[in-house]
Amino acid sequence: MKALLEEFYTLRDPAYRDFHKKLIPNVDPDRILGVRTPEIRKFAKKIYGTPEAEEFLQTLPHFYYDENNLHGALIERIRDFDACLQAVETFLPYVDNWATCDLLAPKALKKDPARLELAANRFLDAEHPYTVRFGIGLFLRYFLNGNFKEDSMARIAAIRSDEYYVNMMIAWYFATALCKQKEAALPYLTEKKLPKWIHNKAIQKAVESYRIPAEEKACYRTLKIK
Repeated sequence: MKALLEEFYTLRDPAYRDFHKKLIPNVDPDRILGVRTPEIRKFAKKIYGTPEAEEFLQTLPHFYYDENNLHGALIERIRDFDACLQAVETFLPYVDNWATCDLLAPKALKKDPARLELAANRFLDAEHPYTVRFGIGLFLRYFLNGNFKEDSMARIAAIRSDEYYVNMMIAWYFATALCKQKEAALPYLTEKKLPKWIHNKAIQKAVESYRIPAEEKACYRTLKIK
C-alpha cells in the first residue's frame, strides 16, 4: 500500500491546495495535499480491485483529506448494493468535512430505494454531523422525485442542530424541494416551520437557482423572516 500512496501523493497540486483549503476551513491545512477531484477519480478507477486498494479501504482513519476523498471514490466503484452500503457505513464516522461528505455518491445505492431509505433514516438519527448531512443528501439526491414521501420531508424539517454544515444541507434540501416538490415544500416556508436561519438560507438558495421562474422567486423573497 505504501507504493500506492506514494504514487497518489505525486498528483498533488500546490496551487489547488492553497485555493481549496479556504473552502474547508475546519480541516488542518497540513492534511490537505491538493489533489483535484478528477485526478482522484481517475486514480480510483486505476487501482480499484487491487489488493493495495482493498488494504487501503480497510485502513482507517486516513491522515490526509485527499486520502479520504480517494476512499470515497473507491466506494463509488463498488457495484453490489450490500457491499457498497456497508463500506459507506464504515467510512462515514471518519468523514470530517462537507466536501468529502458531498463527494460520496455511489450509484450502487440507487439499486434498492426501499433499503436505501431505511439507511438514510438511520443516518438522520446519528450524532455524527456529517453522517446526518450525508443522510439529508441522500433524500435530496434520490427521494425528491418518484420516490418522494412527505414523511421524509417532515423528518428533515424536524432536525435541530448547532452544526452549520447540517443546517446548510437542510436549507439546500428545501431549496431543491421547491423545484421538485413545490406543493409539499412551500408550506414549510409560508407557515414558518423551519428555524429562522434555515428558512432564510433555503429562500436565498432558491432565489439563486436557475430552475425556479422569476415570478416564484419574487414570491419567495416576501417570505424571508427579518
